[in-house]
Amino acid sequence: MKNKKFFFEFLIKWNRNKNKREMPWKGEKDPYKIWISEIILQQTRVQQGLTYYNRFIEAWPNIKSLAEANEQEVYKLWEGLGYYSRCRNLMASARYINDELGGRFPDTYEDILSLKGIGDYTASAIASFAFNRPYAVVDGNVFRVLARFFGIRTPIDSTEGKKIFRSLANMLLDKSNPAEYNQAIMDFGAIECKPLLPSCSECPLQKKCVASQKNLVGLLPIKAKGIKTRQRFFNYLVVEYGSKVYVSQRTEKDIWQNLYEFILIETDRMIPEDEFFEGQSFLTLFKKNSVKIDKVSKTYSQKLTHQTITGRFIHITLKKAAQPLKKYTPVSKNELKKLAFPKFIASYLQD
Repeated sequence: MKNKKFFFEFLIKWNRNKNKREMPWKGEKDPYKIWISEIILQQTRVQQGLTYYNRFIEAWPNIKSLAEANEQEVYKLWEGLGYYSRCRNLMASARYINDELGGRFPDTYEDILSLKGIGDYTASAIASFAFNRPYAVVDGNVFRVLARFFGIRTPIDSTEGKKIFRSLANMLLDKSNPAEYNQAIMDFGAIECKPLLPSCSECPLQKKCVASQKNLVGLLPIKAKGIKTRQRFFNYLVVEYGSKVYVSQRTEKDIWQNLYEFILIETDRMIPEDEFFEGQSFLTLFKKNSVKIDKVSKTYSQKLTHQTITGRFIHITLKKAAQPLKKYTPVSKNELKKLAFPKFIASYLQD
């Protein structure tokens, strides 16, 4: 390819002379720490992920410590990061590595890819950064740099687009120095070739950049698919009896699996209070005059990748123990602080 040599030589030079992006995992060779950083940064901004990474490594500095960690303590530290399946997969893979592989992190792309919760991008990142294996890392920053520089209009989320970008990324890879090259192109996308307001006028690649020359910077990269969002309505009952609050752990394969929540009544819309308290779902749990409705919170909302949760918290005092609540666990307010809750509930508790 005509611009291949120029492209990777420029990136290496830029990385050594101008890249000031500092992160604790940059230059790291410990595959465990690279793995933790990559999993945390999936669906999470670097600024937010940095705090979690430092706390995580301090609490569990190696595979053995994570494999032997108390599950609820790990979830509690993860609280607020969202996408809790990442946390479940981390613990499952840590136990597998510790118990089945003698604590030794796999060092080939194929073996890394076989770990729970690891896809092509993360396997490539660990293989190249920890073991200097020649695998190109293709994240959102890399998609953007390649799409703009080479003027690629194929959608990055299409099957054809993924093949094109993967092939191009591997063709451009400096196979003698994959770790530095991968870090350079990712950082260049984050610092210079940003989604909004990229530094085109000062960019040394501008004269060879197809998007810049053809006024396509704002268009590229292209995504074909829109995300369909499901609307859900949660009514959380914060029920107190004898100075304890009823909670349960979410165990079904749904959002927030393994996290704790208050008594939940999910509805197909946000029902007015009077109608809600007269509804069958509420009256199945509580007989009339057996409870005191203390207060109803403001409306809370949280956007997830494929759904939006809207809901409220209803404070209730029980006059006597209710039979249908046997599947819920009464906990003290001190115990409540130790449990891991989804961000939706944690935000309410903070308020």
